[in-house]
Amino acid sequence: MRTNIDISKMNLPGDLKNLSSKQKEAVCRQLRNKIIDTVSQNGGHLASNLGVVELSVALHSVFESPKDKIVWDVGHQCYPHKLLTGRFDSFSSLRKENGISGFTKPNESKHDAAISGHSSNSISLALGMATAMSLNNNPHHAIAVIGDGALTGGLAYEGLNNAGKSEKNIIVILNHNEMSISKNTGAMAKYLAELRTTESYLKTKSTVQKILLQTPVVGKPIRDALSVSKNGIKYAVLQSTFFEKMGFEFFGPVDGHNISELERVLAIAKSMNRPVFIHVNTVKGKGFTPAEQQPGEFHCVSKFDKRRGFTPRAADESVSAVFGKMLTEFADSDTKICAVTAAMKYGTGLDAFAKKYRDRFFDVGIAEEHAVTFCAGLAKCGMIPVFAVYSTFLQRSYDEIIHDLAIDNLHAVLAVDRAGIVGEDGETHQGLFDVAFLSTIPNVTVYSPSNTNELSRSLKRALFCDSGIVCVRYPKAFVEDFKYGTTCDDYAFEENGGETLLVTYGRIYKNVKTAQLRLDELGCKCDVLKLVRILPLCDDVINKALSHKYIYFFEEGMKSGSVSEKFALMLFEKGFSGKIFINAIDDFVPQSTVDSAIDRLGLSSDKIFERVREDFGLDKT
Repeated sequence: MRTNIDISKMNLPGDLKNLSSKQKEAVCRQLRNKIIDTVSQNGGHLASNLGVVELSVALHSVFESPKDKIVWDVGHQCYPHKLLTGRFDSFSSLRKENGISGFTKPNESKHDAAISGHSSNSISLALGMATAMSLNNNPHHAIAVIGDGALTGGLAYEGLNNAGKSEKNIIVILNHNEMSISKNTGAMAKYLAELRTTESYLKTKSTVQKILLQTPVVGKPIRDALSVSKNGIKYAVLQSTFFEKMGFEFFGPVDGHNISELERVLAIAKSMNRPVFIHVNTVKGKGFTPAEQQPGEFHCVSKFDKRRGFTPRAADESVSAVFGKMLTEFADSDTKICAVTAAMKYGTGLDAFAKKYRDRFFDVGIAEEHAVTFCAGLAKCGMIPVFAVYSTFLQRSYDEIIHDLAIDNLHAVLAVDRAGIVGEDGETHQGLFDVAFLSTIPNVTVYSPSNTNELSRSLKRALFCDSGIVCVRYPKAFVEDFKYGTTCDDYAFEENGGETLLVTYGRIYKNVKTAQLRLDELGCKCDVLKLVRILPLCDDVINKALSHKYIYFFEEGMKSGSVSEKFALMLFEKGFSGKIFINAIDDFVPQSTVDSAIDRLGLSSDKIFERVREDFGLDKT
């Protein structure tokens, strides 16, 4: 049987069922080459996707998507799945504007069972799907593929607790590669590592499986025989697993790069028609040596030279890295400062702090809710906790911020990374909601600096001068993109003798200032008010604005609950009678480059210039 097949010409995923093991191995090689080629040009999640190639092929060989629902958790391991479900030819548009998403997206394909940009939701989603199918007498299965990093999230345990006792057609597949974005930590990581390395169990179980699978797996007698044999081996070697105690039939560990073994186990799980948990061992970055050797660095990459295997920009050029160095320096002189991350040590720039102050650094896994409440405990006993977290992931801890920090007025610092538009990761990752939901909480202070000097001043004030919850938010940017503007404390008022005031904060200040200079050349004199402390607003900034006839707000965040809305309300309460124009965001923002999204949202210097120029009827020249 020929093995030199071309998957771009196949009818996938259906044709997989007719291929031999050797042909499927050829498919895997082509999938890896396509992923490496595309990610090297477009950027994206590399190591995680290379690790699930064989698993993806096996899943689509045994199950029938979209009748069987495959939920990927986190969705950044879905590239092989996308290539196998009708998106091979369009895959070159990955993460580009109007192109293929880097995550599962139901409005992109019927094979994408659910949106999954954040982690730990797959088991609950799959259980809901399996339950709905059961209510409709649908015999198909819901399969949750969850990484061991995502299994550190609390929602995953809520799902396991309910799924194990459900008696529904749900299969949970643990993709165990010992990595999330930073190396996994905690009791579950240690437990899974013990399972992973139980070689005697693996060898014994593999031998018995081969014997069992010589008989067609159908009917209750075979299922009973499988259960008795499987349990006898496991109890002799491992006793009972955590997952069996939760109510699952348990299989594993299974070699995640052996398609034949994967298909055998998946076929058994499919035949059982009850909750099954399969522990699959994979290698993150499999098939691309640089990614295998440095899976953390190749988790999510920008465009890179695949022959050399590194990204062109060093991590220490990022604003996150600058923040991390600043925090480490402040910690040099104050032993109360602690740093907390939710599996994002490198992404948030805390690797230097972690290396220097191991006893004051805490990686809690993908558990933002726990991180915030853990910070509350630290604060209660006199420490100064700093939780560094992406804006999009801070959303999960809204209740804990209110209940465990704010009501008790505890002093903790939230370092809100990736604030604003983040670009190619799309709707699930844009950092647009933090200001809106933080603004609803009493006694919260928020700084949004526009350059690294202001970042340092804001962080220092957050640590040592302010009380309660203090947030310092900054964008996903590199240092050269984050250095424009004057340095100040709460605000900077730049008077230019006009009736029009332009108000903004953060990195958008650069665009506003550029537009103001262009407007000035046309004779349109505009003053500029740059906010650094955006919450709470002080009376001084309101009084500065009151003397103007026209006020334009430009804000890289959601309009509802925005600083603009609060500012406008305070103006009207003080009798402002002029006109106010709010330019903010009122919908989810799809993937594109950061610059393209900012322009499309009317926040680029060109769009700001055009908005004001047209309102005043000024000639373009």
